[in-house]
Amino acid sequence: MAVVTALLKVEGLSKRFGGLTAVSDVSLNVQPGQIFSLIGPNGAGKTTLFNLISAIFPPSAGRVFLDGRDITGLPTHRLAALGMARTFQNLAVFKHETVVNNLLVGMHTRLRADPLSAAIFWGKARREELAARERVEEIIEFLEIEDLRDQPVGTLSYGQQKRVELGRALAVSPRLLLLDEMVSGMNQEEREDIARFVLDLKEELGMTVLMVEHDMGIVMDISDHVCVINQGRKIAEGTPAEVSADPAVIEAYLGTRRAA
Repeated sequence: MAVVTALLKVEGLSKRFGGLTAVSDVSLNVQPGQIFSLIGPNGAGKTTLFNLISAIFPPSAGRVFLDGRDITGLPTHRLAALGMARTFQNLAVFKHETVVNNLLVGMHTRLRADPLSAAIFWGKARREELAARERVEEIIEFLEIEDLRDQPVGTLSYGQQKRVELGRALAVSPRLLLLDEMVSGMNQEEREDIARFVLDLKEELGMTVLMVEHDMGIVMDISDHVCVINQGRKIAEGTPAEVSADPAVIEAYLGTRRAA
């Protein structure tokens, strides 16, 4: 039986800010095609761990591997070129630009034309531009925002802006997509739409998703694997059913008494 190499491997990752240890010796293995969720109480260190994986912060200790390659310390633009993309807990869109232009920003790591051909918009540059716009239209259709394509993003609702941010991450054509509290601030219908999109990314495109999420309904419904962080440390890991039944998780995150 062939051994499947983890797409993302985190070994002993730690982060200290002065005397505060935000993440302590966390190790993870995210398999290709998984929806892998990180959960835990507020302030548990989940977003810090995300920031370490995506090179927003340098780790104090530990290593990060993408498809077997050590990516520890690489700059964020190199990670995008290698196939890692992420969204942020707080919106990071260009509000004065259209939906199309926001998504085109995500294509820059895939463009290879030299400055001269780009300046005169000829040859390879023109072909790349046309291919990028075609890819953006596919993403717009996938996210069901065709009627919004030419609108400035700042005029859209919060939930629609979140879709645009997701679309920009998809424009990178990632193998690994990191979603940081994607449904926070959304109403129930918007949450269900995002959960459906994430499932479609896995089932239709074979994409691997690592997400930080507080919505336990979504976590339990769509995750293949769940890791629980508390006070910067991993306290439990397994399937949604295994994690939800773990006494340490019930005490630290779900409460000492489970809802009937």
